[in-house]
Amino acid sequence: MTVLRLGPSPARRAVLARRIRLLVAATITYNVVEAVVAITAGHIASSTALIGFGLDSVIEVSSAAAVAWQFAGRDPQARERVALRIIAVSFYALAAYVSVGSARALIGGERAEHSTVGLVLAALSLAIMPVLSAAQRRAGRELGSASAVADSTQTLLCTYLSGVLLVGLAVNSLFGWWWADPVAALVIAAVAVKEGREAWRGDACCAPTTGPGHPPGDGCCGNVAS
Repeated sequence: MTVLRLGPSPARRAVLARRIRLLVAATITYNVVEAVVAITAGHIASSTALIGFGLDSVIEVSSAAAVAWQFAGRDPQARERVALRIIAVSFYALAAYVSVGSARALIGGERAEHSTVGLVLAALSLAIMPVLSAAQRRAGRELGSASAVADSTQTLLCTYLSGVLLVGLAVNSLFGWWWADPVAALVIAAVAVKEGREAWRGDACCAPTTGPGHPPGDGCCGNVAS
């Protein structure tokens, strides 16, 4: 007779929950610093993209804080739905801001000055954020936490935005193609709407299953983009 074991053991769940709390704390700390630097540099360079990137970091902090609140309780599962709704709203807020900022930049033909600080910040985020996102996603999938996975996707979106910002600032500085950044940012906004909808419905993660034909994590989080 084949015995199936559903989900990790209580001891393993405690380890994963502690790991998620540490990763969330690291994400919050980095994003606070990132927001201050980006918004300051954005004002100095008159860069809508940099200011938007900084405000995106503020939104990411709210998403990570929701997960931190969830896992601070004795029963994280009981707070799952509320945390998911907060994360979904964060996605929608990010999409709305990026869309409005991009439209204004395209219509007004706003041109930003060169920003060395912005380029360095975007490059650092492009290197750091994927690591944090992947680690939290693995833990969230194993634990079967939709909110942890959704928050890792929010962090992954920061990676995309970092790439958009880096390319936008570089292309603008080198070739004067000011429209490249807002156009690419609109694509990110569309992805944010999709992820927000899935988080609101609770599609970000399903219960983990292990057993024959189901490798660890195979049945979890099938709807989350890798």
